[in-house]
Amino acid sequence: MPAFPNLTVYGALWCPDCRRSKQFLAEHRIPYQWVDIEQDVAARRIVEELNHGRRIIPTIVFDDGGPILVEPTNAELAARLGIIPQASRSYYDLIIVGGGPAGLTAAIYAAREGMDTLVIERGGIGGQAGATERIDNYPGFPQGVSGADLADRMREQAERFGVELLIAQTVSRINAGAAGNGVHTVATESGPEYRAPAALLAPGTRYRRLNVPGEDDFIGAGVHFCATCDGPFYRDLPALVVGGGNSGIEEGLFLTRFASHVTVLEVGGRLRASQVLQDKAASHPQMDIRLNTTVREFRGHGKLSSVLVEDVNTGRQEELHPAGVFVFIGLDPNTGFLADAVELDERGFIKTGVGMETSRHGIFAAGDARAGSTKQVAAAVGEGAAALIAIRAHMEAEIGNRGYAGD
Repeated sequence: MPAFPNLTVYGALWCPDCRRSKQFLAEHRIPYQWVDIEQDVAARRIVEELNHGRRIIPTIVFDDGGPILVEPTNAELAARLGIIPQASRSYYDLIIVGGGPAGLTAAIYAAREGMDTLVIERGGIGGQAGATERIDNYPGFPQGVSGADLADRMREQAERFGVELLIAQTVSRINAGAAGNGVHTVATESGPEYRAPAALLAPGTRYRRLNVPGEDDFIGAGVHFCATCDGPFYRDLPALVVGGGNSGIEEGLFLTRFASHVTVLEVGGRLRASQVLQDKAASHPQMDIRLNTTVREFRGHGKLSSVLVEDVNTGRQEELHPAGVFVFIGLDPNTGFLADAVELDERGFIKTGVGMETSRHGIFAAGDARAGSTKQVAAAVGEGAAALIAIRAHMEAEIGNRGYAGD
């Protein structure tokens, strides 16, 4: 086993990114010291000092004098430790980019069809769904299910059918096979390349930012994008949620477990969340809704102290003073690595046609990064299954009697 630096992980038991980092270290048999900043006031101060006043976890400190890591992806953590994850071979029947619900569902279906399948995921298995505190609208779980539990079940099922999971590896580009060739190359940032006659793009999305003055300055110091990750920092303090869609209201309701009061701002004249969520918010004693309101600026010195908001109808501005702000205004696709590989729409989502095939023959897309997707876990699972059915037809037409690589 290679010699790794001693490291300390500062975090909290409720933090999903902390759990993911700890799982990665455990899987690679890397010893570490765990410090719960909820139980250790001195450790909390250390985290804030290391992050210039921001309380961001996990913060991972190494004894080799090198840079610390703050909220690292698995790929970033692997690179810092000098680990280069590699798959067991270079050629597969199907390569899936993204280990969220869409990618894992497609992988399960593919493996059951006898396809030799590789899933490449830069972060944690389960994608954003895996970091969601509770999913209440996924069929088969009448009491709801935690995102982490659902992701673990999907992973276990994929591995049971022989899917190979390449974790902590970032895809840098895809080279589509030339006409008549039909073999696509998936390149990774650390160097290894993998080839397959079919590829499925399911890279998921990330939370969109407001892009207003002060936002970048106070990320982790009052401005956040994940209530599950950072909500417990605001016990008995007022919180502000920006965004009145399903995510905003769901996260706002979750925040009421900790915050003394939650105010939701929606730029439009009505909430965009489902009626069930709207009814829950309207009847909750710790929540109130402000419509036709937008954020103009975040203000403070080192930490957030106020938020300048504006009534979009009257132009009237005022300062609000929440302890923390959580932004849920939509999603941007993780498609920067695609460049000219496939056609994207104006927002960077992947365009697909019949059978969820992209503009490149043999390359398909599913899940939240696909243009027209509904950004729901159940829908992503359905898209993963539908895409695999189309991929199976493609394989039968292209490969014919040559069989699969895994046969």
